Amino acid sequence: MFKEIYPKEGGDVETIIGPSVKVEGDFTSKGNVTVEGVVHGSLKTEKDLKVGVGAKISASVFANNAFIAGEIKGNIKASGRLELTDTSKIYGDIEAKTIIMAAGALMNGKCTMCNDALPLPHFQDNDPLKKNNKK
Repeated sequence: MFKEIYPKEGGDVETIIGPSVKVEGDFTSKGNVTVEGVVHGSLKTEKDLKVGVGAKISASVFANNAFIAGEIKGNIKASGRLELTDTSKIYGDIEAKTIIMAAGALMNGKCTMCNDALPLPHFQDNDPLKKNNKK
């Protein structure tokens, strides 16, 4: 699954927060972001986010797709896919269109799966009893 988001031959990672880097404040990017260090505040990217095994994030996180192998204390919202590995630790609410959670992943919070692309059916309009009662 990780290869689908970050192929080895693709050089499309725009920002890397290395293991010795600590970011405090609001971090915003339009490209792919990889976090191996520490982030406090908020982390937003319009593209994909990868959080490495040793990463520690205390922030609200927003991304298109997210691959989490480290620790996040804060809410996560992914408009696409959120993948939690067996080493991930999430202390906060998560919301995504698709959620993949490996055995061993720790998640303490509310989990919401949403699919805005498919609207809820209108049961009242499709009710066969209503159609039969019309004269």
